[in-house]
Amino acid sequence: MKIAIIGSGGREHALVATISKSSTINEIFCIPGNAGTSKIATNVELDINEFDKVHNFINENYVDLVVVGPEQPLVNGIVDYLEKFNINVFGPNKIASQLEGSKIFTKKLCQEYNIPTANFGIFENRIDAKKFLENTKYPNVIKADNLAAGKGVYICNNEQESFKAVEEIFDGKFGEAKNVLIEEFLKGEEMSYFIISDGTTIKSFETAQDHKRVLEGDNGKNTGGMGAYSPSRLINDDLEDKILSKIIKPTLHGLANLGTEYKGFLYAGLMIVENEPYLIEYNVRMGDPECQTILPKLKTDLVEILEACCSKKLADVNIEWTNKKSLCVVLCSKGYPDTYQKNILINNLQNFILDENNFIFHAGTKKENDKIYATGGRVLNFISLSDNFLQARNEVHQCIKKLDWNGGFYRTDIGFKVID
Repeated sequence: MKIAIIGSGGREHALVATISKSSTINEIFCIPGNAGTSKIATNVELDINEFDKVHNFINENYVDLVVVGPEQPLVNGIVDYLEKFNINVFGPNKIASQLEGSKIFTKKLCQEYNIPTANFGIFENRIDAKKFLENTKYPNVIKADNLAAGKGVYICNNEQESFKAVEEIFDGKFGEAKNVLIEEFLKGEEMSYFIISDGTTIKSFETAQDHKRVLEGDNGKNTGGMGAYSPSRLINDDLEDKILSKIIKPTLHGLANLGTEYKGFLYAGLMIVENEPYLIEYNVRMGDPECQTILPKLKTDLVEILEACCSKKLADVNIEWTNKKSLCVVLCSKGYPDTYQKNILINNLQNFILDENNFIFHAGTKKENDKIYATGGRVLNFISLSDNFLQARNEVHQCIKKLDWNGGFYRTDIGFKVID
């Protein structure tokens, strides 16, 4: 069969690499892909937001299944569009994708179905928001309502920081913002919990913990993710039951009452407070870099799982995982998440011979004349599987040092809460 993966980041390279292991695959296309995907798939230079061009390519090349990686095309309705032409697509439809597309949509769903989350207020302009902030407790959390590539969240410790956050959001730092969300600050520990759904059956798709902050010790500015490890140290059977019964199932019930179902990956960003889960946000796709961290642990054929979701037969599939720990470190361009140079040559990548427990997934890269260049803020993902997190991290650090790329930087402390 032929599969097309939509997207160009580390998540998509991980998906392509995992799918390529399946014996059922004849050809993989990646739209538009990166230097890493070009080794195992055919990269196709198309704008993923031009749905008609994507459809034409899929139709002309007899693609059997489309897997949508990033959030923007999902929120824009690419699944609905392609399904009109009877194309098999893995991913949630436009209504369900509002779980990520609008934080306020999700908060209202939480309110209606008693899903535990932080108390919040919604404000349509900066005057009302600032008036509310004059009497609020600190710290608080201020969020842009719209998609912000994981960056539109401020944790504010005083009124001055809060006012600045409101100004930046309404001034369009993360795109047009019609609303701002102000939440209470929950003191606990974050965890990423993933499920996969065919619209009827849901199954767990592992846990992870990512490190969003750019500096060691989880300090500095928010990024798209500097690294992750899996599984989360917080997960236990009791907590998982609570996540499913108090958060995931009521959410899917709420969507059903809106006349839609959920098909695809669903990522719940949670705050765990004394073994009680609170929903911070939903992502309607695999996280990045959590996807790169989790997929190497998967033993079951991913294509079998994806096909089962599209044919509503997920209940028949037994999803198996390795017991190993997984740790991912993201190598970023110097200057990220602020200004950084692009088109910087990366040497030595062709010299790597990786074993079955070590992986390199490309993110912001391109291949030109057989040379690889860094084109994005997050450039490469280094992942290692091991019996313990310390050994996994040491393996990753050895790989990064072997690359010896002076155009990048990385956090050396990924996983510090699980490594003594």
